[in-house]
Amino acid sequence: MHIITHRRIQDAAYEHPACAGALDHWYRIAKQAQVMNFSQLRVLFPGVDKVGDIYVFNIGGNKLRLIAAIHFNRQKVFVRAVLTHAEYDQGGWKP
Repeated sequence: MHIITHRRIQDAAYEHPACAGALDHWYRIAKQAQVMNFSQLRVLFPGVDKVGDIYVFNIGGNKLRLIAAIHFNRQKVFVRAVLTHAEYDQGGWKP
């Protein structure tokens, strides 16, 4: 899949160096993946949840949350934000 806004992942890795390896791991798996639906996505990422049209990935043992919009038909992942658990709980990411 094509990852749009890889810069957000890089910025989060810089801000949270303890999770940099986990973010890179997520990026490498997602980039090589060719999934057509949420069920296939869950096979690759068991910790992913669907909230409306948005997908929420647990990163680094639930230390970070990666928020993404995924267009399976076009094989594109739009990274909207990478948040700490506390930032995620505030809910400002919700559409």
